[in-house]
Amino acid sequence: MVLMRSHEKTRLTATEKSADIVSSPRSAAKYAVEAIGTFLLVFTIGAAVGGGSSLAPPAIGGVLMVMVYAGGHISGGHYNPAVTLAILVRRRISMRDAARYWIAQFGAGLIAAAVVRWIIDPDRATSPGTLTVPPHRLVAVFVVELLFTFALCFVVFNVRTSKHQPDNSYYGLAIGFTVVSGAFAVGAISGGAFNPSVTVAAAAAGLFAWPTLWVYLTAQGIAATAAGITFLALSPDDE
Repeated sequence: MVLMRSHEKTRLTATEKSADIVSSPRSAAKYAVEAIGTFLLVFTIGAAVGGGSSLAPPAIGGVLMVMVYAGGHISGGHYNPAVTLAILVRRRISMRDAARYWIAQFGAGLIAAAVVRWIIDPDRATSPGTLTVPPHRLVAVFVVELLFTFALCFVVFNVRTSKHQPDNSYYGLAIGFTVVSGAFAVGAISGGAFNPSVTVAAAAAGLFAWPTLWVYLTAQGIAATAAGITFLALSPDDE
């Protein structure tokens, strides 16, 4: 009788724990953090570029760095559908979670774009306007977006998810400065998006031309997948 009660209690405890996991607010917190971080990243990009700031690259890298530090322990600090895709390929996130991250990221990006359009005074804005890519430069845009999106995802893997660098204190700096480097290096070629949410939001804010978005999104998707495969090939023991 005592054994039966003990077994029943254990089973009840396990069920309660399972219910706690399912109903845990932590899952909602992950998606909220991704939305907040992506919103602030896209808003900073739109405000800095739309306002014609000469310090846009460090501002963008800086806000990404601090948001990665702020939310990394909750959601992983992706703020980028390409990073989420790369981590999905690396098998560190479920398809269901990845889909919810993408909804949060794209949704927050579009809201940020709407806010940017509202706050930027078109009469005082000094930005060059909508970035239009001539047909003969599409390959160049594809290449630079692919290279730096790959670099960003690969850096995230090695400084944030690798078991060989647990609990390091510099991962936010490494991720932020990857974006700063890319923005300075190829910003004049592609606008330096390296992020599908940023790409779509930039088009919604009037910074990118809609007809060329497929080049950015294709390059970013291929880069994210390639980064995941490359990391798995180079670090097969880092599961």
